[in-house]
Amino acid sequence: MGRKRTLILGAAGRDFHNFNVVYRNDRDTEVVAFTAQQIPGIEERTYPAELAGELYPEGIPVRPEEQLEQLIAELGIDRCVMAYSDVSYDYVMGLAARVNAAGAEFVMLGAAQTMLESSKPVVAVCASRTGAGKSQTSRAVVNLLRQAGKRVAVVRHPMPYGDLAAQRVQRFQNEDDLARHNVTIEEREEYEPHIATGSVVFAGVDYEAILREAEKEADVILWDGGNNDFAFYKPDVYLTLVDPHRAGHELSYYPGEINVRLADAVIVNKIDTAHTDDVFAVADNVRSVNPDAVIIEAASPLFIDEPEVLRGKRVLCVEDGPTLTHGEMTFGAGIVGARKAGAAELVDPRPFAVGEIAATFEKYPGIGPLLPAMGYGERQIQDLETTIRAAAENGVEAIAIGTPIDLGRLIDIPLPHTRIRYELQVLGSPTLEEVLKPVLEG
Repeated sequence: MGRKRTLILGAAGRDFHNFNVVYRNDRDTEVVAFTAQQIPGIEERTYPAELAGELYPEGIPVRPEEQLEQLIAELGIDRCVMAYSDVSYDYVMGLAARVNAAGAEFVMLGAAQTMLESSKPVVAVCASRTGAGKSQTSRAVVNLLRQAGKRVAVVRHPMPYGDLAAQRVQRFQNEDDLARHNVTIEEREEYEPHIATGSVVFAGVDYEAILREAEKEADVILWDGGNNDFAFYKPDVYLTLVDPHRAGHELSYYPGEINVRLADAVIVNKIDTAHTDDVFAVADNVRSVNPDAVIIEAASPLFIDEPEVLRGKRVLCVEDGPTLTHGEMTFGAGIVGARKAGAAELVDPRPFAVGEIAATFEKYPGIGPLLPAMGYGERQIQDLETTIRAAAENGVEAIAIGTPIDLGRLIDIPLPHTRIRYELQVLGSPTLEEVLKPVLEG
């Protein structure tokens, strides 16, 4: 029998990791192509030969997922590997039906097959959905580890949207590193808050090479997960965030339920703003699939830099893009903070949206009256700036920035604006310190 012709279905992250760890040197498998989904502008490129290895001297093409059935037929595909995250079970099985009907088998690799082992202790921070509070939790964990005298390297889930070969291993310590690597808004949203608190962040494409570099300067590795993907590294302590604002999703989204089942501790976040019945429902769901997990309750208190900028004004709220799009949230820190600050009106940006921002609203009609800070490329960033400028010309008086970064450093904002952000506040006991004790005292 010849090599099994394989198509990896991805979104520039888990797909490349699965290939590197499982298929790159497998002489019984031929990965014919990757497909691209969720992230705009990542299709029609090539996974380069210098990353793909000796079995792929010409690299591996990346094609749009909407061509799935055509690709299976034209390329003689035997197997499709599902390798992206934060999608509903209905979506996953619909994808499986498409693959099976087209004549190929549908495969989903498990945690044990794809987790790399570190020579250092690993703490993983994962979630049931995008926007559950991983970043604020990661920062809280890093702070506790530092207080215990540990050197921490933060390894962030991949977001390789540029030159893949150049992004094989990336290290971010300051603003110059962010500029040198020409990061997108989405990358900045994850790296900049860590850097601001003194952390070094590693990311890229080849996560074994990234791990070995991080181990050289750390006592503990902090895996800062993306979307609701499960960890790339085998953790000593596995933390999973669940969101009572989306109660039930912890058992109905892939691979969020995997994170719930693998967790040593599950953090029920945002209980300060969620309905009590939803908080109880989420906790019950967690216990039904992982009765041994420690359940930690946490709030996400809001901090507004300058509330007076928003008080009594017609305000446009700019929110974290991925949380609103495939994360399916209909509000974020910007909206909550603007209301708390006493904004007179929250202005709907959709009449002013242009280009790729307008296309985002068309693709995700449930976003509602707020502006997603999409910035996967220069065109999106320009369209974001143009949309804000048009809003300013049509009666908006102030901007509430609910993204994790200082957006004003990247685009021109022609109005008074202020940042709004969340931090993690663990309530009562058990605490993070108790769960992290094996690493803190190791």
